Amino acid sequence: MTVPTITLNDGHHIPTLGFGVFQVPPEDTAATVRMACEIGYRHIDGAQMYGNEKGVGQGVRDAGLDRGHVFITSKLNNAFHPPDDARRAFDTTLRDLGFDYVDLFLIHWPLPTLYDGDFVSTWKTLEEFKADGRARSIGVSNFGIHHLQELARETETVPAVNQIEVHPYFTNDEVRAYGTEHDIITEGWAPIARGAVLGDPVVIRIAKSLGVHPAQVVLRWHIERGDVVFPKSMHAQRIRENFEIFDFEINDEEIEALTALDKGEAGRRGPHPDAFAYLPE
Repeated sequence: MTVPTITLNDGHHIPTLGFGVFQVPPEDTAATVRMACEIGYRHIDGAQMYGNEKGVGQGVRDAGLDRGHVFITSKLNNAFHPPDDARRAFDTTLRDLGFDYVDLFLIHWPLPTLYDGDFVSTWKTLEEFKADGRARSIGVSNFGIHHLQELARETETVPAVNQIEVHPYFTNDEVRAYGTEHDIITEGWAPIARGAVLGDPVVIRIAKSLGVHPAQVVLRWHIERGDVVFPKSMHAQRIRENFEIFDFEINDEEIEALTALDKGEAGRRGPHPDAFAYLPE
């Protein structure tokens, strides 16, 4: 099965479905990534703060795949926003992965209460990585509209993606709409609301009518809305099920029913980007 791709605003192509390695233990990452690649995933979503980038690179190599056949994302560690720190951190990512480039590199969080609220200089540093070819595309994660507007005022490069929390209980449609207007692809993290939506009667009803699993319905909803999504699991059967979402469709009425589950801020499962200030030790 070939996963469809979306063309980014810089001309590169990103698979709409990927495999996430958040909270995959470092000692298990290589085997888990290899398993995902063998199932068919060609997009791995990682980050410096996940602490498992060595395993990501090793897993791709163990699967016997050419580097150019796998789309690899990493994200900047929150503790390394100043430009010189960001440069060193990026060098570390490439060294840990064992590759000479990443397909996509993101600012993980805007951290507006830290670094005197300066994420613009950090973004300009990522522009350097794109210019020298070591990051094919660059983007952001957890940026709100006002954060994106500041980048638009102060810098030249429009982020290729904005990776944000999105799921039926928190559709985040205002940020998504800004992205659509400015040619910024939305990537959705916590795509099944950390499991909270799987028991929802609407999700269960649609899953039963289609003869698929609830998680597959929700992942397909993301795809139908035009977003990129990367579920995570360490279990082979679930990894496979999450991949098998392109042999059925959900209709407009079902998409609308799932979207109507939105609870606004009450549905958010992760931290608010304006308040999040985590710095790893």
